[in-house]
Order: sequence, then structure tokens, then C-alpha cells
Amino acid sequence: MRLLLVSDTESKYIWDYFDPAAFSGVKAVISCGDLKRQYLEFLACMIPAPLFYVPGNHDKRFSYDPPCGCIPLDGRLEEYMGLKICGLGGCKSGAPGRKYEYSENEMDRMTSRLSRQIKKRGGADIFVTHAPALGMGDGDDIFHQGFQSFYRILDSYKPRLYVFGHQHRNYKHDLVTPEFYGPTHVVNAYGYKIIDI
Repeated sequence: MRLLLVSDTESKYIWDYFDPAAFSGVKAVISCGDLKRQYLEFLACMIPAPLFYVPGNHDKRFSYDPPCGCIPLDGRLEEYMGLKICGLGGCKSGAPGRKYEYSENEMDRMTSRLSRQIKKRGGADIFVTHAPALGMGDGDDIFHQGFQSFYRILDSYKPRLYVFGHQHRNYKHDLVTPEFYGPTHVVNAYGYKIIDI
């Protein structure tokens, strides 16, 4: 299945110079957050495939004004074309309480609830988050550190694909994301990527 992965920055190539031929065969679009509502709605209209998303820490409006025609994954598991896709939005914060900013303990509780859904539904194929798992290209400040609790899902269910955003490639020249974590293909979706699984 061909997937379009997007996160954190709106691509001029997609938004200003959209070429339908470049996205032929895309069966689903997955957003890892921090993208304008209008951009997600544009993608949902222009690409004949469902768009699944988790909110980023800058998507506070999504809690009361979500992007139209898009499927939220935050704390949920959805099934599409035989794939089970689940997700968690937001980032780490030293001052939790703001929308989509969490302490490790808060995210641990959210991950635990999602894990129960995954177990009940027989596993997960794709795990989508805004922030990465701890150690998968962390930044220097607390807002750009990953969550240890995400390993509960990665270790227990071994999804085929783990995709996240939040870690901008232009923040750090030596930002390294592992290509695999065990059997799980790991992708930092910053900007956009087209992959086949």
C-alpha cells in the first residue's frame, strides 16, 4: 500500500504546484501534526484517499475546530484496507496542562489506554505520533524529547510502521532517526514522504 506521510511544514511542491500524477496510487495520507487545517483539507480534497491525523502541539484549535474530511487518530485505532492504524498526538512539556502538551506520566496513561484498545482489536499495523519515542532523534530541549511510554506499543505489538513528526530536519544537522526498531520500519515524516508498505 502506498502512503503519503506529512508533518510539521507545508510543502510548496504539494500546495502551490500540486501534480495529481505525483500522488497516483496513494491509498492513504497520514499527518503527524503541526500542519495548517487548510493544508490537511486541501490534501483530503485533492488526493482520493482518506487522511488520518494526530494533532501536534501547535494544533490547539483542532480540539474545537478539526480539519473537515479528515479522520482523527489521537488515542484511537482505525481500520482501513485491512490495516489497523492508531495514534497519539502532542509533545512533551515541562509545564503540562496546555492542550497537546504532556508530561511523561500523562502520556504513559494515554499510551496505556490506547494499548488496551490495540489488544482488544488484535494488534496494530501502523503507529502514528507527533513526538517521537525517546531516543529516536531527540532535540536538546524538553519540548523535543521523545516519550519513553511509546515503547509499550512498539515492544508489545511490533507494528509494521512507526511514523512521527515534530523533529524538524533543519533544527539539527546531525539529527538521526533509526530506520528500524526491531521489525518496525521507523519514519520521521517531516515535510512529506511517499512510502510503500
